[in-house]
Amino acid sequence: MNLFEVKDKVILITGGGGVLGSQMGEYLLGNGATVIILDYKKEIVDSAIEKLKKVSENVAGFVCNVLEEESLQEVSDQIISKFKKMDVLINAAGGNMPGATIGEHQNIFDVKIDDFKKVVDLNLFGSVLPSIVFGKEMAKSKKGVIINISSMTAQSAVTRVVGYSASKAAIDNFTKWLSVELALKYGDGLRVNAIAPGFFIGNQNRDLLLNKDGSFTDRGNTIIQNTPMKRFGEAEELNGSIHFLCSEASKFVTGVVIPIDGGFSAFSGV
Repeated sequence: MNLFEVKDKVILITGGGGVLGSQMGEYLLGNGATVIILDYKKEIVDSAIEKLKKVSENVAGFVCNVLEEESLQEVSDQIISKFKKMDVLINAAGGNMPGATIGEHQNIFDVKIDDFKKVVDLNLFGSVLPSIVFGKEMAKSKKGVIINISSMTAQSAVTRVVGYSASKAAIDNFTKWLSVELALKYGDGLRVNAIAPGFFIGNQNRDLLLNKDGSFTDRGNTIIQNTPMKRFGEAEELNGSIHFLCSEASKFVTGVVIPIDGGFSAFSGV
């Protein structure tokens, strides 16, 4: 038996139409999994499915809102009816808002609390609710994997991104808490882990890290100086850890947050 095999596993990805979610979906499809894309707009789901079907036909998509329990439950019922099981849930839905980020010439007293709350809702409750709804189905069979997305901003104070940092710190605790809860009450077939990406250039942080000419901003330079590998990450470099956590190779691993950060979290700066 190949412990690293993910072939024939049914893997749900919330935020599956986003850059991170669709990239994970493409990789997992290429390794034989059945991937189910979940996102909040039909056009996003349809676009992701069209792209992913070029890799494999073993892909489906559903429109749902990760912040609405009823929406999630309807989709859960449809997935069980069609696929009979759910092996893995990847909570990739998340994001940030300008009002929850402190501007270069602002301070904490300028933060917009409504935006702060929206960021916490999306990043924390947008993982808590799917974990509860889809995790309930996993608990029935006493087998399943939940993977959350944390961040380097959860482990130490990264300036400016206050709302995002607080929500991802909560994800770390929720990951550990849920891993204990499920293992104690439903057995060792249920596992909950997270990955904590370091610094990857994406649409949301591009202007923070890069100047218009492609050179690093002061913030970008500071990150590189504190990253022993001296570069930003590439999205596909998350795939190895995701594959490991989805597979039976990690069947005695639960409650952990794996840094994927080029050594950023290990470096003291000296």
